Amino acid sequence: MIKPLNDNVLLKIATVETKTASGIILNVSDKEEENIGVVIAVGDGKIVEGKRVLPTVKENDKVIFDKYAAIEFEYLNEKYLIVPETGILAVIE
Repeated sequence: MIKPLNDNVLLKIATVETKTASGIILNVSDKEEENIGVVIAVGDGKIVEGKRVLPTVKENDKVIFDKYAAIEFEYLNEKYLIVPETGILAVIE
């Protein structure tokens, strides 16, 4: 298990599916979808002026992140990203 520290967030890139006119589901991975991920784990938050600030995202949130702030790595043949919470731009609801 990977547990991010401080205000870091562990993400997995989301797979985006689209349907053709005939109903065939295609797995799409173009440049626009590369910055959408699913939160796998969240750190405890950062400490500001002696107080812990809790993260605003939670596990299973689908988010848009700044791919230049992310560090990509592989663990047990799975690709993950670690992003500081400030690198998460939005939550997709």
